Amino acid sequence: MKYPITIEPGNDKYAFGVVVPDLPGCFSAGDTMNEAIVNAREAITLWLETVIEDSGTMPEPKTITTHQDNHDYIGWAWETVTIDLTQLSDKAR
Repeated sequence: MKYPITIEPGNDKYAFGVVVPDLPGCFSAGDTMNEAIVNAREAITLWLETVIEDSGTMPEPKTITTHQDNHDYIGWAWETVTIDLTQLSDKAR
């Protein structure tokens, strides 16, 4: 499953912030763009595992273009993170 993430630009003073628009409250950060993406993958995995363990519903990811119209993310970079659902909790299978 591929979830789009949006990355707020960082600099020498501030980390790169990451938001996963399809997963409410799922966010992360990293000192570099690559670290931010790796940390986002971990945050998404933990978010999904928690939902699965609570017998919740996993949201289907939308396309990046769907989210790009959100004014909160103007000037942010976009990327997708692939999550292997078979690696999640036994309840996901």
